[in-house]
Amino acid sequence: MTWTISVALLCMCASAATTDSDWPRWRGPANDGVARGDAPTSWSDSSNIAWKVNVPGKGNSSPVIWGDKIFLTTAIATEAAPVAAAPAEPGRRGGPGGGAGALVEHKFDLLCLDRKTGKTIWQKTAITATPHEGYHRQYGSFASNSPVTDGKHVFAFFGSRGIYAYDLNGNQIWGKDMGVKMRMRLSFGEGIATTLHEDSLILGFDQEADSFLVVLDKKTGKERWRVARDEPSTWSAPYVIDHGGRKQVIVAASKKVRSYDLQSGKLIWEAAGLGSNVIPAPVHQNGVVYVMSGHRDPNLMAIKLGKDGDLTGTDSILWSLQRGTSYTASPVLHDNKLYFVTDTGMLTCLNATTGEPYYSQQRLPKPYSFKSSPVAVNGKLYLATENEDVVVVKMGEKFEVLATNTLADQIFIATPAVAGGEIYLRGQNTLFCVRSN
Repeated sequence: MTWTISVALLCMCASAATTDSDWPRWRGPANDGVARGDAPTSWSDSSNIAWKVNVPGKGNSSPVIWGDKIFLTTAIATEAAPVAAAPAEPGRRGGPGGGAGALVEHKFDLLCLDRKTGKTIWQKTAITATPHEGYHRQYGSFASNSPVTDGKHVFAFFGSRGIYAYDLNGNQIWGKDMGVKMRMRLSFGEGIATTLHEDSLILGFDQEADSFLVVLDKKTGKERWRVARDEPSTWSAPYVIDHGGRKQVIVAASKKVRSYDLQSGKLIWEAAGLGSNVIPAPVHQNGVVYVMSGHRDPNLMAIKLGKDGDLTGTDSILWSLQRGTSYTASPVLHDNKLYFVTDTGMLTCLNATTGEPYYSQQRLPKPYSFKSSPVAVNGKLYLATENEDVVVVKMGEKFEVLATNTLADQIFIATPAVAGGEIYLRGQNTLFCVRSN
C-alpha cells in the first residue's frame, strides 16, 4: 500500500550535486567507499572529538550526510508487552547468535542531527510495529538498512517495515509497505542498504523463500518492476553501473551473481561461483565488476562486462581468489588497487587488473574483529573495529599502519561517514564527530 502526502514537493526537485561536505549513502559519494577531501588521522576520548551524542534505541545503519544535516535510523522499543515469536517453520531454527531482539512493539525512527553540534533537529517515526523475527544478537538490529539522500530528500528503509521518503525538514512525502515479512537465514536479521540511482530506488529482499528485487520511483514510491529471485538470504546491496550505454543493476548472491536492466528488470547476465551468506557489495572499474563472498566456499571474482547470458566458466571471469576474502566488510577499489579485510582483521591489497597481491592477509596491530567496511580518504584507509580502535593504514603497494585511534568501550558495526574533513563514527549507542582542532 502506498500513501502520498505531497508528491509535488518531490517532483519539483532533481538530485543535487554532491560536494566534499556530503556523504549521501552508506558507501559514500561514488558508492565505492572512497571519500572526497581529507580527514583527521589521530583522535582519542580526550582529543579531536568535536561532539558525541547518545542515539536512542538500537541500530547498526550508517549515517548519511548532506550539507549541515546528518541522517540516521534507529528502532526504539515502546513499553508495549512482548509477544510470542512466530512459530518456527519446518526445518528452520535460529543459529548461534540468531533470533535475538525482543519481539515487542518498536518505533522505527529517522533522526536528523545538526552536524556542527550533534543536536537533534527533528526525529520522525515512520511506523510503529512489532517485528515478526529477531536478529543476530551481536551484530543485528531492527534498523540495519542504511538510508540514502539525494540532497533534496532522504529515504529511510526498514526492510519488512517498509520504505519512507522525507524532505530535509522532516515532512513525510510518501511511504510504502512492501507487503513482505522476511525470513532470514538462522534469524540473523535484515540489513540490505538502500540503493538510489537518479530517480530509481532499488531494494533487495533476498531471504529463505520468495526472494525478489524491486525498483521504485523515488518521486512517488510507485513500483516500476519486480523480479523474483531464486536465492537464499544475502545482505549484499544492489549496485548500479552504466556500461556501454546500458544501465544495469548488479546483485551478488550465493547461487549466481546477476545483472538486470535498470529500466525493465530483464536479466542481462549471470555467473555462478560465490559461496554462502554473501554480504560484501560489488565494486567496479574500467568495465570489470568485483564480487566477493567469505563464508562457506569463499570466492572473489573479477567479471568483465560486455557479454550477455550465462558467464559461468567463460573468459568473462578474468580471475578469482579463494583465500583471505572478506565475509562481511565491503571492499575499497581505488587507483587500480582492491583492498579488503577479513572478519578476523587480515588486510589484503591486490592489483585489480591481475589479481596479484601487493600484500596478502596482513595482520593489523592487534587481534581485531570486523563488521564495518573500510573507507578510503586521501591515500589513507580507515578500518573501524569491534574492539574500540579505528586503525589508519597507508594506501599503496606496501603495508604501513599510520595510526591507531581508541575510543574506550566502543564497538563499531556501522561504517564510518567522512565529509568536510570530519569523520562520523556510530558506536552501539553513541555517534561521534571527529574533527581536527
